[in-house]
Amino acid sequence: MEILHSKIFGENLSSTPLLVFHGLFGMLDNWGSFGKELGEFLPVHLIDLRNHGRSFHSENMSHDDLADDIANYMNQHRIEKSHVLGHSLGGKAVMQFALNYPEKIEKLIVVDIAPKAYPPHHQGIIKALETVDFEKMKSRNEVESVLNQYIPEKSTIQFLAKNLYWEESGESKKLNWRFNLKTLSEKYNQFVSNAIKFGVFEGETLFIAGEKSNYILPQDEFAIKQQFPKAKVVVIKNAAHWVQADNPTDFAAVVKEFLEIQNI
Repeated sequence: MEILHSKIFGENLSSTPLLVFHGLFGMLDNWGSFGKELGEFLPVHLIDLRNHGRSFHSENMSHDDLADDIANYMNQHRIEKSHVLGHSLGGKAVMQFALNYPEKIEKLIVVDIAPKAYPPHHQGIIKALETVDFEKMKSRNEVESVLNQYIPEKSTIQFLAKNLYWEESGESKKLNWRFNLKTLSEKYNQFVSNAIKFGVFEGETLFIAGEKSNYILPQDEFAIKQQFPKAKVVVIKNAAHWVQADNPTDFAAVVKEFLEIQNI
């Protein structure tokens, strides 16, 4: 059994830990500042999802697979119960985990994603990523210039470029993606265009939405409450989909309040 790669802040603290999961094409490093800040108060595990970052690659990528990975991670680290937070794809993972393993969760935090199916909306990014020919790329700048032909947002290109690394094979080395592009493109519909399986999680739940994002709409609250009856939805001002990056101060404050963390 393969265990997800993680980075832990506040490892020696005795309070209930918080497990944090990034979104599609992301990695745990995206949450470094947040992990460091909250790691002053409780153990924070920043975790790479399968097929992302330094975690293992697999041909399987369903919501249930992601939920099982979280359970295996907790067992390996001897964590009986934890708070879990997931953003976007990570949000779907933690929702499914809450439904499959409710006894393992203290409090659930879902960031800018609803339990519903979403229409495919990353085709442009996937096409851009697949266009990069690493046999010909000599530098990160060359990769970024290829992406630039397909992706208009500079912030998205920078976000994706964080996944570049030099892969060594024998005497030579070449650039590559840390994420498993093959599985993520082939199984895309399984984890984006599918809703979370129906079930009910009775624990305390917080949904955090970005004011400028359209991932959680007002009409989604009914479906959220059906599966997460104790859920409350908080909207963060001046934030789009990457809520924790767009407004880190308000985001951290909302999470601390929900987890009843007092600033010292």
